[in-house]
Amino acid sequence: MTTGLAASMAATLAFGQDSTAKKTPTPAKPAVSAPKAAAAKSAVAAAKPAVAAAKAKPVAAAPKPAISAKPVVGTPVSATNPVVLTVGDDKITKADFEAFIAGLPDQVKAQMANIPKRRIAEQIADIKLFAAEARRRKLDQSAMTQLEMDQALASSLFRDVQAKINPTTADMEAYYEKNKDQYQKVKARHILLRFKGSPVPVREGQKDLTKEEALAKANDLKKAIDGGGDFAALAKKESDDAGSGANGGDLGAFGRGMMVPPFEQAAFSLPVGKVSDPVESQFGYHIIQVQEQLGKDFASAKAEIEPKLKPELAQKAMKDIKDAAKVVFNDTYFVDAAPPAPPAPPAAPKP
Repeated sequence: MTTGLAASMAATLAFGQDSTAKKTPTPAKPAVSAPKAAAAKSAVAAAKPAVAAAKAKPVAAAPKPAISAKPVVGTPVSATNPVVLTVGDDKITKADFEAFIAGLPDQVKAQMANIPKRRIAEQIADIKLFAAEARRRKLDQSAMTQLEMDQALASSLFRDVQAKINPTTADMEAYYEKNKDQYQKVKARHILLRFKGSPVPVREGQKDLTKEEALAKANDLKKAIDGGGDFAALAKKESDDAGSGANGGDLGAFGRGMMVPPFEQAAFSLPVGKVSDPVESQFGYHIIQVQEQLGKDFASAKAEIEPKLKPELAQKAMKDIKDAAKVVFNDTYFVDAAPPAPPAPPAAPKP
């Protein structure tokens, strides 16, 4: 989260850019055809909505002058470091301006990447002018302004703590062990035998089997595979999962949380090459074979762990700061008032 001058600038500049941008007609979207996947998605995959492109949140047009953070001012003026902005008595040099931009949070710098430097300087000037006027009116002494300034400082503290945290190998190993399931993947194939009530449609020309009939057929197929039958050929012929069946039952590689629970539990507990007994899910009975285990060990996952761990360790550091402070509440004063008693029901009318 960004607060103070940086957030105000990013919000206002983004708003100004959107409102002044030349509008161009949006071309009509072409019809979307079904993609040709090497292995079609299986009916057993847990439904997860596609992540759309994130939409920019609306932002306020005016800056927040009450938060009086300001760029560093005071580097010596020279031929190579000229004054680039003067606001009242404040003179901001090229080095001041560039140091200020470099010191912004990455999120804010990304938002401002395509905004001209002149626009940014204009925003700095506006904020400094408005902040000076607010101080002239003694608004910086109001309780609300003080609270906003404290909130900005608290957010700056969190960013500073997080930036300076360097997780140790022990920290990352502990995170890996705690979240090991995230780094497990298997490559598997299956044959699905649906039964009455399954959301999977009945294949053309096939009978709508009862659970008992589907289970019996699944057991027969398991015996055939154990006896040397070709898994892929049987999947193409017998699987009611049309997508994977056409590819010999191939589901590709998947991780935890991507399949329905009974299927996932069986797939992640099977040794490579072994064929499962029939596994029941809401789709029918599955015969599963794990072809490869693709989980990442700690060395492979280490690069992914550090950016995930830094915010977690920063939160812990903030809690340590809080726990070390002496915060005392007067429980006699801070007592929630008892809710008012409900009104008495109206008296029954006299006969």
